[in-house]
Amino acid sequence: MGFIKAFTGALGGTFADQWKDFYMPQEGVPATAGVFRAVPKGTNNGRGSNTKGSENVITNGSKIVVPEGTALITMQDGAITGFISEPGGFEFRSDDPNSRSFFSGDGIIASTIKSSWDKFKFGGQATSQQLAFYVNLKEIPNNKFGTQSEIYWDDAFFGTQVGAITRGTYTLKITDPILFVKNFVPNKYLTPGAEPFDFADMDNDAGAQLFNEVVGSLSAAFSNYTNDPSKGNRMSKIQGDQIGFAQSLSKAVEDAYQWKSDRGLEIVKTAIMAIEYDDDTKELMKDVKKADALSGARGNAFMQQAAARGMQAAGENGGGTGMAFMGMGMNAAGGMMGAMQQPNTGSTYQPNFGGAQQQTQDTNVDPTQKLMEMKKLLDAGAITQEDYDKVKNQLLGL
Repeated sequence: MGFIKAFTGALGGTFADQWKDFYMPQEGVPATAGVFRAVPKGTNNGRGSNTKGSENVITNGSKIVVPEGTALITMQDGAITGFISEPGGFEFRSDDPNSRSFFSGDGIIASTIKSSWDKFKFGGQATSQQLAFYVNLKEIPNNKFGTQSEIYWDDAFFGTQVGAITRGTYTLKITDPILFVKNFVPNKYLTPGAEPFDFADMDNDAGAQLFNEVVGSLSAAFSNYTNDPSKGNRMSKIQGDQIGFAQSLSKAVEDAYQWKSDRGLEIVKTAIMAIEYDDDTKELMKDVKKADALSGARGNAFMQQAAARGMQAAGENGGGTGMAFMGMGMNAAGGMMGAMQQPNTGSTYQPNFGGAQQQTQDTNVDPTQKLMEMKKLLDAGAITQEDYDKVKNQLLGL
């Protein structure tokens, strides 16, 4: 018992025009609807035993069209009796040995839902009425999410916990219509004359549950994104990476609520409209910006400018001592930059003022003169107080 394929593709052509009445999706269905009824079209003639033209009731001899981007599911007594995801025209025949209950074509969905069909299929009875519903296979947009208070997660780039309030939207896709209808859609949407199952309907408790589950998964989603080296580990990239963050969010809801494996649902895109970081995170981001500004070539230029200011001050205040300071200052600045640009090995920072060659020369340098030169570097901002104290302790043998 099942369907006979009459033609493939959209309703049209000489053969299709011979259908004076048939079933199609109801009109005015919003793009956010997941399940909606099949309704009769045409003159209501030649529909076999379905002479009353009952909406979404398929009987022997009924003709039905499956448009692109939809799948058809027939049900009897709450059990699934037929499934079609191939676009085209079909005729329901309970007495034809060539009829089939399952049409999935050669697309990706064929392998995805075959195991679900084998698990939930139900043969039904000959000549019995079948309820018919369409399932939306297109991307379903404009599903909102948002938090009323801060959410927190461990961030790999900052190496600490950060927090933010956020809001946005996500696009989801029904990847397994059989799982979706069987395990998630409430029964009130699978009865004669039922309203469409609309994800955006505020009175749809199942849709509201998805909203709550997404909000509950946001912390894990941000953690997935900022702790994944392939994503760049930067929060600043999230708003411009709708696919990458969607993958992180999809993984979070799958881990927590099994959207894909149990419900046949998957998040495919996101659009974050706003992220408002908490005060501690804002301060941390400011510090990181400053550190970024002083890294690489820009930081080297800054150190050279600081050394130049130190040499100018030494020349104005010390004459010949300033000339001695000039050689010392350049070596010190160069040594400091070399040390600052070394990778972090976990050891305590030790400044290298001029390298091994300079250390050999320093054995002949008067400690008092060198200490004065280091003080001038400190006053010029070329070295830190900690660097100065270390050198002073070494010179004085403390």
